[in-house]
Amino acid sequence: MKPSTYETGAGGRERALLVSLVTDDVRRSGADPEHSLAELVNLAETAGVEVAGTIVQYRDVPDSKWFVGKGKAEEMKARIAQGDIHTAIFDQELSGAQVRNLEDALDVKIIDRTQLILDIFARRAKTREGILQVELAQLTYLLPRLSGHGKNLSRLGGGIGTRGPGETKLETDRRHIRNRIGELKRQLKDVAAHRNLHRERRKKAGVVQVALVGYTNAGKSTLLRQLTDADVLAEDKLFATLDPTTRQLRLPGGKEVLLTDTVGFIQNLPHDLVAAFRATLEEAGEADLLLHVVDASSPMRDRQRAVVEQVLAELGAAAKPTLLVYNKIDACPPESLALLGGGEEALRISAWNERDLNRLLHRIEELLLEGVCRLRLPASRGDLAALAYRIGDVTEQKTEEDWLLLTVRVNPADMAKWGGPLLPYRLEGAAEPPETVSERAETEDRGAGSD
Repeated sequence: MKPSTYETGAGGRERALLVSLVTDDVRRSGADPEHSLAELVNLAETAGVEVAGTIVQYRDVPDSKWFVGKGKAEEMKARIAQGDIHTAIFDQELSGAQVRNLEDALDVKIIDRTQLILDIFARRAKTREGILQVELAQLTYLLPRLSGHGKNLSRLGGGIGTRGPGETKLETDRRHIRNRIGELKRQLKDVAAHRNLHRERRKKAGVVQVALVGYTNAGKSTLLRQLTDADVLAEDKLFATLDPTTRQLRLPGGKEVLLTDTVGFIQNLPHDLVAAFRATLEEAGEADLLLHVVDASSPMRDRQRAVVEQVLAELGAAAKPTLLVYNKIDACPPESLALLGGGEEALRISAWNERDLNRLLHRIEELLLEGVCRLRLPASRGDLAALAYRIGDVTEQKTEEDWLLLTVRVNPADMAKWGGPLLPYRLEGAAEPPETVSERAETEDRGAGSD
């Protein structure tokens, strides 16, 4: 459909018909097609689209020409004509030829799930890095499908030497896209180098980092805002925040760490997007502790949890120390609440409950500072005392002539990583774990019904 003939629905919103194809492969994978379609509705609404209806077809395999069967394509055409619909959005990924054939048959704009997610990311990106990453993902997605987007493709650049004497427009467009992809990769390489430089500086300074990971709309940004008073967007929308945000977090013992909110995951997250955002997602892989936030009120919480764990595994972060945080228990039905885990490996909280946040902070502190170290430092070495305070929680300080005696709660891994200068001054016989504060806090809160 030509852009000049395109019109939107009431209020300037596009009206779209949502389509899902359930094949034997989908059924064998254990995925829930109904949940996926419901998620597609949320994605469309997040993109500002008015959902005019949905169509589901069951087939053994996709049709090579129209993806759906010929009869279903005719049914779609009738629905489109009756409902003044301008766009068809498919829950699965389409090939360029399928897009072209569907555009010719239905005379509407054809979008698949990947393209819809990329569009949302393009709207959400605010920083230079986020904008570059989204553009790279969009162009990487578009390049192999270029022949299927001929009607709506706009030129992406130009310049002397870009057009050969015998080139077609399609070949020229491909050349422009490849050149732009190369330039974006060079710029992102510089951004990644800059990010790595800051990361190395944090490591040398002994800064501890905690990363919030989880399915989109699980409440990560709300947790960041509640824990750090950060001025960040927190909305009940998919991908409400895209660019990572890092704020300083003070633990109950006084130690300060960095808390980073990462981009939310979603099932069938486009591989091009994961690749483009690898530099950003590496923040999770470099963190000392991951807080895996799960929406306890979602009926698909187990599936969502598995999706996040799969993406973390792809990023090489599966072995990271992780605390499972079931959020939104205030919106969770009692029968579902009883099925949630808890205890040492998981916490059940509401981001709006101060007692729950206090329990979470104590548990973070326990996981980060799970050992006790006693140090006997020269009183003249203020730099060593400052290092001890930076990498751990100093619970006791005494002076003995020209010596400073410190008792420090510290993670053994952190001591090994950053505490090298302190090791010669370490006293023997003090490596037992500290008393578990969160267990005591959780016992006190049971009477208040926070869980």
